[in-house]
Amino acid sequence: MPKQEFLIAPGAGAGERLDVYLARRHQDFTRSEFQRFIDLGWVVVNGAAKKSSYKLRDGDRVEADVVVPEAAATGAEDIPLRILHRDADIIVVDKPAGMIVHPGAGARQGTLVNALLHHFPAIRGIGDEDRPGIVHRLDKETSGVMVVARSLAAYGELLRQFKAREIEKVYLALVRGRLPSTVGRFDWPIGRHVKYGQRMSIKTRKPRSAITDYRVQKVFKEFSLLEIRPITGRTHQIRVHLTAAGHPLAGDRRYGSGGQAKARFPRLFLHAHRLAFRHPVSRQPLEFLSPLPDDLASVLKSFE
Repeated sequence: MPKQEFLIAPGAGAGERLDVYLARRHQDFTRSEFQRFIDLGWVVVNGAAKKSSYKLRDGDRVEADVVVPEAAATGAEDIPLRILHRDADIIVVDKPAGMIVHPGAGARQGTLVNALLHHFPAIRGIGDEDRPGIVHRLDKETSGVMVVARSLAAYGELLRQFKAREIEKVYLALVRGRLPSTVGRFDWPIGRHVKYGQRMSIKTRKPRSAITDYRVQKVFKEFSLLEIRPITGRTHQIRVHLTAAGHPLAGDRRYGSGGQAKARFPRLFLHAHRLAFRHPVSRQPLEFLSPLPDDLASVLKSFE
């Protein structure tokens, strides 16, 4: 959006807060985003910086230079997203399988962050420079629901909720074999593998607490469909725990056995089905669901 100038005419904004006025005039950005623009000095009144709470007066000249900076535009890509919810503080998306969450070594394009920067450019500066708004992750092959921070207040509070284990995450997973009980818990610390440093394992010199709960949803001839609730959030935790238990995830070419990984599975059978938490600002309880994608649903149907 190019630089905008507004002259406050009588009866056309006088007495209104600066941030409220701008959000009303430009629905491309939320009020909280305009508050951040004002804090960054992108908005001036009569040539001087003002606070968001400044009450406009007749004759005030407002200049809003809210063009996305060139650095912010870098990496933004017009990639479609399935958005489950959006408001001034959070975005909830249904991430597809095959999409990396944020840029990293060997992957600078096509990530969720690249898409978010296109659809929500003002998230630049919310958290880490290379992963703006990101408060948790899903593996590339894992599909499902994720929450992204859209304001600094939401970013800090969501990180706190994840650290305090107040956010409920539920996955659907297909594993080889039958579990010894319909409900159970894996409580095995994990860390970098003692020999293969690119992998996580329960065989490690630097173990960190890792807890995963499961419930059997359905049993097939060779596989079981589980509801998984990770209590902690270690890298590859679910995959490592299930492999260590002798029930690797179907389609897991990294931690599963070669034989089952080459079977009729299009990808890793792990889907983030449910995410429940309190809104980071309003504190309202929220719950978001993502149904099993067609590629995974077709696998279950083939067992019938």
